[in-house]
Amino acid sequence: MSRPGRDDSPDRLYTLTGGRTSSGPDSPFDLVTLVVAECDPVPGMQSEHAAILRLSELPTAVVELAAELRLPVSITKILLSDLLAAGRVSARHPRRAITSGLPDPDVLEQVLVGLRNL
Repeated sequence: MSRPGRDDSPDRLYTLTGGRTSSGPDSPFDLVTLVVAECDPVPGMQSEHAAILRLSELPTAVVELAAELRLPVSITKILLSDLLAAGRVSARHPRRAITSGLPDPDVLEQVLVGLRNL
């Protein structure tokens, strides 16, 4: 019996990940981590790995990659960990990129206090 929204072939997912069930404790990937391909796909590469490299020519969130691949996010994270270990992708969290250009939170708090005193 098939359930909507579920992959009908769990054997395929097991094969894709080599039986692994998580991407590891030190994985940098969460739903909004931006992934960028560092190289083009090469012949003989696993088709899902090649698809990830094609999809992530520009920074792409993990959740977007999972949706495009029609794979669970957990499986996508495992595949991304493989590519990261091989140096084929880089990962960065968007918060780090955004906060690097923001003013110091203490300064913002002082401005807020000043505005309240007006």
